[in-house]
Amino acid sequence: MAFDFALFLMIATALFGLVWAFDRAFLYRKRKQRLEAAGEGYSDPWPVDWSRSLFPVLLLVLVLRSFVAEPFRIPSSSMMPTLKVNDFILVNKFTYGLRLPVFHTKILKFGEPRRGDIVVFRPPWAPNEDWIKRVVGLPGDKVVVQGERVWVNGKLVPTQLIGPYAGDVSDKYDDAVIQAGGIVLDENLDGVHHQIIETPMYHRAPDVPNGLNPVTVPQHCYFVMGDNRDDSDDSRYHGCVPEKDLVGKAFFIWLSLHSYKRIGTVLH
Repeated sequence: MAFDFALFLMIATALFGLVWAFDRAFLYRKRKQRLEAAGEGYSDPWPVDWSRSLFPVLLLVLVLRSFVAEPFRIPSSSMMPTLKVNDFILVNKFTYGLRLPVFHTKILKFGEPRRGDIVVFRPPWAPNEDWIKRVVGLPGDKVVVQGERVWVNGKLVPTQLIGPYAGDVSDKYDDAVIQAGGIVLDENLDGVHHQIIETPMYHRAPDVPNGLNPVTVPQHCYFVMGDNRDDSDDSRYHGCVPEKDLVGKAFFIWLSLHSYKRIGTVLH
């Protein structure tokens, strides 16, 4: 089972807070009076001292991570060329509403995902993992994937050829795309322009379950796809992502082990 850092952080924050609060409520005054009466200088016991020092820090991290922004590392090549392996991104946690940490229950509703958004989510088919894809279909949309083309509500999602993928041959993921004859296209999802990769040499289109049959996206669900279209497990194979499983919207690359030039990239 994957390590649940959010659960660990919440438990640690609560534990340190309780130790500090209990000491101040029931033990602090008597201990201070006893030491002063004995003519000794006052200092907190180490468990209390640690709790007093760490509680506000952990609480701040918990609040920021749960309600403002959370860092994630990209583990796969499914979102190339937009995101590469070992890009470190920030995810906006309040764009789609505030959720309680660990329980993921929405307590405040703000906005909804739009076509073209890059979202992080915990898929029902892998609930202990965080996945990242791009929203293609909204609730009520009819989505068709045929070969390398995508239709939403009967309209072909427009693309424009940019050219062969020119990555870094020293990077095994880039080199794999280059060797497979990867090409880059500009895709336009409701005015959100982004690059996608198609690799006809090993495209997976024949495996797409819906083929020519439209998939009607259920209410409170989203049809998502990776930008590396022929190397992405997504809604074409697993179904739509429920709204309750969304973590947030990816918006910024704050560190990249692939290239320093990617640092500071605003995602769209």
